[in-house]
Amino acid sequence: MTENKYYTIASLEKGIKILELLVQHGELSVSETAKLMGTNRAGSHRFISTLKDLGYVEKNENNKYQPTLKIMKLATKVANRFEIRRIARPHMHRLSMKYKETINLGFFKNNEIIHLDKIDSLEVLRMDSALGDKAPAYCTALGKAILAFLPDHELAYYLESVEFKRLNSNTITDKKEFLAELSKVRQNGYAIDDEEMCIGLRCIGAPVFDHNSYPAYALSVSGPSTRQTHRVLEKMKTDILQAASELSDAMGIP
Repeated sequence: MTENKYYTIASLEKGIKILELLVQHGELSVSETAKLMGTNRAGSHRFISTLKDLGYVEKNENNKYQPTLKIMKLATKVANRFEIRRIARPHMHRLSMKYKETINLGFFKNNEIIHLDKIDSLEVLRMDSALGDKAPAYCTALGKAILAFLPDHELAYYLESVEFKRLNSNTITDKKEFLAELSKVRQNGYAIDDEEMCIGLRCIGAPVFDHNSYPAYALSVSGPSTRQTHRVLEKMKTDILQAASELSDAMGIP
C-alpha cells in the first residue's frame, strides 16, 4: 500500500533533499544545488538561506555551502538513543524475568517523560504504554528519578514552568511537598510513584547517569498496586538500583 501523497509537504521535502545533497557532496554552490535539484537558482537560494538561518549549513571559504556540526549533533543524539536501548536491554530483561512486571526506560524532555523502550508484563492486568508515549514527570517514578538529580538551574526552570495538575487524590501538587519528595529520592537513590499518576498503578524507578554524571535516563518497574505492594517495592529497590548503576557504568559514568 502506497503512502497518500496528498499529505506530502513539498517545501519540506525539497529542503530535506537539499540537506541530503549537501551531506552527500560535502559542499555545493547555489547553482550546483539548483542543477542537482532541477529547480531554479532563486528557489534553491531560499532553501539554503533557511537552512543557514536554522544553523544546519554554513558558507565556507570556497563561497559554497556545507553542513554544520549541528547535523552531527542531531545524529549523535539519535544514535545514542538506539545505543542506550541496546545496552539497557539485558538489565531490563533480568528485571522482567524476576518480577514479571512491565519494565520501562525513559528520558526527560520538554517537562515530560518519554518512553524510549519497554518490556511488557505477560500478565493480563498490567501497565499499558507504547514507545514514544509521554507522561508528566512530577507524578511518575521515571520522572521523579530524573528530576531529583537535575542541576539546580534546570530543576528551578522546571518548577517555574510546569503546571502541577491533580490527576487523582494521590498526586503531589504542592511545590514544597514535591521538593521534599525529591529530597527523599536523592537520599534513597530511587523514586516511587505511589498511585500518583493512576489509581491502581505503582512504579519504582532509578536514574541512569551518563559520562557527565547527568541523569540522562531512568529505569522503572511498573505494575498493579495489588501485586506491586509496598512490601514488594521494598524488595525491588535493591535490584532497580543495581540495574541503574550498572547501566550508568556502561555509559561511562566516572
